[in-house]
Amino acid sequence: MSRQTVVATLQGLDGELPEALQKLDPRIVEMVCSEILDGKSSVQWDDIAGQDQAKRLVQELVVWPMLNPHLFKGARAPPKGLLLFGPPGTGKTLIGKAIAANISATFFSISASSLTSKWIGEGEKMVRALFAVAGCLQPSVIFIDEIDSVLSARKSEGEHEASRRLKTEMLIQMDGCDPSAADRRVLLVGATNRPEELDEAARRRMPKQLYIPLPCAAARSAMIERQLGPASGVSTTLSVSDIAKIVEKTAGYSGKHTAGSDMRALVQEACQGPVRDAVALHAHKLADLSEADLRPLILRDFQARIPMLQNYLPSLLFTFDVEDRPHRARVSALKLGHNESRMTWSYLLSMTLCSC
Repeated sequence: MSRQTVVATLQGLDGELPEALQKLDPRIVEMVCSEILDGKSSVQWDDIAGQDQAKRLVQELVVWPMLNPHLFKGARAPPKGLLLFGPPGTGKTLIGKAIAANISATFFSISASSLTSKWIGEGEKMVRALFAVAGCLQPSVIFIDEIDSVLSARKSEGEHEASRRLKTEMLIQMDGCDPSAADRRVLLVGATNRPEELDEAARRRMPKQLYIPLPCAAARSAMIERQLGPASGVSTTLSVSDIAKIVEKTAGYSGKHTAGSDMRALVQEACQGPVRDAVALHAHKLADLSEADLRPLILRDFQARIPMLQNYLPSLLFTFDVEDRPHRARVSALKLGHNESRMTWSYLLSMTLCSC
């Protein structure tokens, strides 16, 4: 749907906007409408390698209640907010897109830049309009990528007043989210690489928090096989044992190209090996080389590139040290190059740790 189509849908047959939108700036309402995902997302659950537990939980918490709201009431009511957190490149944004592909609800895909403005006071108006439009087009899911950029911890000093007002407005609107309500079925889903930087009040408003880990061995193997599938145009003689050796050497690699040293970058670099060899042999006819002149991709191509691509260590690693007595359990967020910061035991209780 185009921005004009969405606005026309909101206006209805009488040409009037709903009462909840009449006091809002029409220009800002139109800007919010442009953030609605146009058509169905093409990302399906099977497109996300690994993360089986996370995908199952997200379907239970988000997709099922949206498809059958009458079943999920009372004790089965879904949470008002969901936070997906973990290192970059683990599939958090893909999970958001898969949600959009599997629900019959209006899906708002929001980035931090969508809610900020160079004009003082316009950011909070955008937030107010976002939740108002979502309420009018319910059931709705608002997915905010890098939500820590919008809802970082509030500071007593040094923070711009406009930023503080935007955060306050966001928290007020989050209070009104309730996917099980009859009059405002709106669910907020946030994604972040740095949950420790989120404002404490924001974390409380997203009571279900799923840790999305780095890809496990099975997921890394699936990523390699997909990237070297028929659509890749690359000939390969890699065996199952060859792929297993690559997987063994890539523990800690992410799935998405975020730091230049992940699975996708590794495969792309390895695929250059046959090209380099062909150029070395036929440099005088480089412009005439074709795919037939290239040897198949082999294990050696990966082994040559792995030492050159430094193992990607995420800027945020979570380690859990749970001892016998609950009050002694703790979760530590280790920031490389910085001092260790501790999260509270109550925060640990609110987390769900998903294995790959």
